[in-house]
Amino acid sequence: MRVFQVQGVRGFQLAASRPHALGFPASQLFIHCDRFPEEFSIIVTLRVLSVPAKRNEYIFTLMAEESPSVLVGLRYAPNKLHFLFWSQEHAGGWQTRVTFPNVSLSDNQWHTLVLAVSGQSFSLTVDCSLPKDVVVETPFPASLSVKRASFYLGNRRRRKGMFTGLLRQLVLLPGADATPRICTSMNFKVATLSVPTVLQDLPAKPASNEVLKYPYVKQRLDYLEEYQNLVTNSETMGVEVFTIPKVGLFAATANRYTPPGSAIYKWTNGKFVPYQNIPTYQAQSWKYFTIGKKIFLAVANFEQNDRGQEFSVIYKWSRRKEKFITYQRITTHSARDWEAFVIEGEAFLAVVNHREGNNHNIDSVIYRWNPRTGLFETNQTIPTSGAYDWEFFTIGPYSFLAVANTFNGTSTKIYSHIYIWLSGSFQLFQSILTFGAADWEVFSIGDRVFLAVANSHSYDSGMPAPSNFYAINSSIYELNITAQMFVKFQDLLTYSALDWEFFSVGDDSFLVVANSFDGFTFSVNSIIYRYCCGRRAGLGGRVERLCREPSTGATSVGAGASAQGGQIALLPVSGEVSGQE
Repeated sequence: MRVFQVQGVRGFQLAASRPHALGFPASQLFIHCDRFPEEFSIIVTLRVLSVPAKRNEYIFTLMAEESPSVLVGLRYAPNKLHFLFWSQEHAGGWQTRVTFPNVSLSDNQWHTLVLAVSGQSFSLTVDCSLPKDVVVETPFPASLSVKRASFYLGNRRRRKGMFTGLLRQLVLLPGADATPRICTSMNFKVATLSVPTVLQDLPAKPASNEVLKYPYVKQRLDYLEEYQNLVTNSETMGVEVFTIPKVGLFAATANRYTPPGSAIYKWTNGKFVPYQNIPTYQAQSWKYFTIGKKIFLAVANFEQNDRGQEFSVIYKWSRRKEKFITYQRITTHSARDWEAFVIEGEAFLAVVNHREGNNHNIDSVIYRWNPRTGLFETNQTIPTSGAYDWEFFTIGPYSFLAVANTFNGTSTKIYSHIYIWLSGSFQLFQSILTFGAADWEVFSIGDRVFLAVANSHSYDSGMPAPSNFYAINSSIYELNITAQMFVKFQDLLTYSALDWEFFSVGDDSFLVVANSFDGFTFSVNSIIYRYCCGRRAGLGGRVERLCREPSTGATSVGAGASAQGGQIALLPVSGEVSGQE
């Protein structure tokens, strides 16, 4: 390729004699993931020469080895721009073409294009003018593999259709519309996001109003990258991330085996490093909470200790030793989870008891903090069936506690319950049919309140076995104020789901599920969903898949932390061998 400067702007002219030399493996771009993004923007700055009436020129293509088919491509024809993609699952293995008419680029001028792709919606912005929107029947594929595929610049792996103009920038940006990132100066035709060094122009005096920026560019989550591999003591069942004021950021891992027990890590010099080891017995989860100035960390132990005693432990932070020390032992039965909460100024701690021996129908216990004795004391017992999780939440002046019931000894098709605090105790508010429920997650979007359940598997000893116990819908419910109950909002296909986590970035809301087993393998994708509303999803909105994150038998996910003044997006994934107790 050669460099030319036209109208004070530099660009590449691609050599038509060797189209293969202008290609590179997709693996160089997709290092950690072999799937093309489901939502993305393509930014191109180019200068198009006059194109004959029946000629098409390719700006770029993505093609599989030993196949003439274009997986993804962008080509220009006189007064038209075509975006091409291959959709095996929705179009029977045929190529889909999205055409933007009345796009005039053959004027020997520089132009910047932003093509935004999201599901069935395609939007093209030329030189920061009004976007051209196209909605097609076939959505861009949610899982387009780029294994053994290569990108080709200005061609489709042959001389015919070679791009004859000048190319200044070509950027693939995962996430939705990149227009606000491009349209920040008055020189729209050569707006810059990423230009090779050799093409960067000499500094020039900007126009008087060129420094004006858009007043608001949304903060958004476009992609997740691996940041740190955390070596843990043994198989990790859960992670709790917390901050101790004036001390720092910590992460506690609930580890399966004793010895060596579970570990607490501290954020130091941009990474988590081992800080303290605590003896635990097939620990399932940690819960961090405070009461006044006291700082606590409770572990849910699933097994007996070496003396045959079965209890979970509350640890208290010692400011003098700067470590957690044993504070109170509480008898539990295969404890799965702790939930800490405050009602009317009083502190409570609820434990989920999963089973006692082979009996899954046992009581789980809610403890109340006694400020006089400085201990937690039994306040209320609630019958549960193989329970996995408590979820406390408030709506207005009302306090709720939801339990995820998993197994009653014969079936996973059982009711999980939501309780409401009335007259000093929790009383039944609503029962929802679940299938091996492993987790509840409450979240709000605007003034709407949602409750998501993770269904892990479908089993009933008295019914014929399904084709797959683990491929099952998990459900999202929305609070209906008029009916005073949660009603089903949406079903999402999951694979032995064990945990949900909600978080937001800017104006976007996300829900991530920890899938653990699909009936054949523990190497199964966990998925991040984005809440979508408006034109594509209807006025009611819905949760749509954003991307997949590989995980091996994930049990839990967590989101959100801040370290040393800089925000770091944390999505720790824990893994376990499903079905073992």
